[in-house]
Amino acid sequence: MSLGDSLAAQMASFVRELRWPIDMIIPIPLGKQRLKERGYNQVAMIAQPLALALDLKYASAGLVRRKETRSQVGLTKSERRENVHSAFQAGVDVTDKIILVMDDVSTTGSTLSSSAEALYSSGAKDVYALTVARALPHHGLQHA
Repeated sequence: MSLGDSLAAQMASFVRELRWPIDMIIPIPLGKQRLKERGYNQVAMIAQPLALALDLKYASAGLVRRKETRSQVGLTKSERRENVHSAFQAGVDVTDKIILVMDDVSTTGSTLSSSAEALYSSGAKDVYALTVARALPHHGLQHA
């Protein structure tokens, strides 16, 4: 069992308790350069087994990056928001679907907000977000 499978197993019971009426799970996509460097999308390695555990559709290409963004590390809240503004578009039909979008870490929520905007503009009925971790402000994020 991989680390992604183990994390997904732990998250599945949590998501079940939320009783969100989800139709599909979509991971936040990495930029092409980041994917090339890493060789895999870490959140996809959790999102896919989570979808399996919850018996939900998994859409690995549900979101597509419209533009390459720089790493969010070290950016202020406003720089993060600008960095991912209009960065995503739906890669599958999400019309009238309730989506669970997943990312590995949330700091300001800018990436999740940008992805939700893209899904809503493509007709999603509702968008929920789930992250594996939450970065705390006292770990160096400037609020400017």
